[in-house]
Amino acid sequence: MSHNTRQRRLAAQRACDRILSGSRPATMRERLADLAAGGDLDGQPDFYGDGPVTTLEERVAELLGTEAAVFFPTGTMAQQVALRYGAEHSGHPTVALHPLGHLEVHERHAYANLSGLRSTWPTTEPRNPTAAEISALADPVSSVVIELPLRDAGFVLPTWDELAAASAAAHSIGARLHLDGARLWESTPYLAHTLSEIADLADSTYVSFYKTIGGLSGAALAGTEQLASYARVWRHRYGGQVFQQWPAALSALAGLDRELPRIPEYVRHARTVATALAALPGALVYPEPPHTQRFRLFLPHPAQALDDAALALAEDEKVWFAAGWQETDVPGMAMTEITVADPALDWTTEDVTEIGARFLSRVQDR
Repeated sequence: MSHNTRQRRLAAQRACDRILSGSRPATMRERLADLAAGGDLDGQPDFYGDGPVTTLEERVAELLGTEAAVFFPTGTMAQQVALRYGAEHSGHPTVALHPLGHLEVHERHAYANLSGLRSTWPTTEPRNPTAAEISALADPVSSVVIELPLRDAGFVLPTWDELAAASAAAHSIGARLHLDGARLWESTPYLAHTLSEIADLADSTYVSFYKTIGGLSGAALAGTEQLASYARVWRHRYGGQVFQQWPAALSALAGLDRELPRIPEYVRHARTVATALAALPGALVYPEPPHTQRFRLFLPHPAQALDDAALALAEDEKVWFAAGWQETDVPGMAMTEITVADPALDWTTEDVTEIGARFLSRVQDR
């Protein structure tokens, strides 16, 4: 996407009165004004990780039921430390990953290029590996990584029983279980267990603060005190020992207070929205019903035509439907990710059907 196109899209979405997928983009001034929701702005800022950063770490450890949690400026850094820790303590440089997982698709293979680790794939199916597939791994592995949800397979989750069995299988082969939980926050309704019950199955858990709960940036790696001590050393070595990070910490604390309690509502409404979208001509929703507040929508039109229609609808009618369309392996079929958050809660089934029809009429006109 060109810079001009991106700016035009952001301006159009910001000006909309109604938004189905995503949230209204905020300005820097609005984000700064929002920081007060995360703590006392008259307090002292952090100094290399104390103050509000420590408060956030303690909050995450409490939510996940772990001994400790360590703040990182990025999830990529947090995940490298988790896998390095597993490799050093087991003596095995191989980690079990999914080819669609974040570590393989979105982190430029940092685990291999920075830490010299190797990967093996328990499965290439568009889901997380099963207990049987983990048990059948031919080579010893230091860590088994499970991404909750597996974003690039359509935000899909295992069942609770499948996750528990995968955890047991990883431990039975002498491996650690690491949860890539960038969006773990929105996984609890489908798994029907608390954050602490989910994290209790794993040896380490990574969570993101800007995904789902709307923080400015940052992540945390949670686990034992031993892991936390190791993580702080390697965070410094990787360049993550930042002088002050209080804006990220305060925005994360605000998100935990404000967004985390609303996630079950978003997930419930995502199912309503998905059912309505699936009824549009030629539409396909996956998974159906959605496992989280996010899912994939497929339509039988070129991606550019769908993006053009979304922008025209936004600029002409002040309604944001869905954009960011991508071509798929099926000729003539495009896909986008739908995110149901607060702005979508007032959309009824009838609203989705009616506005979806208006959106598609603009596609057909182009």
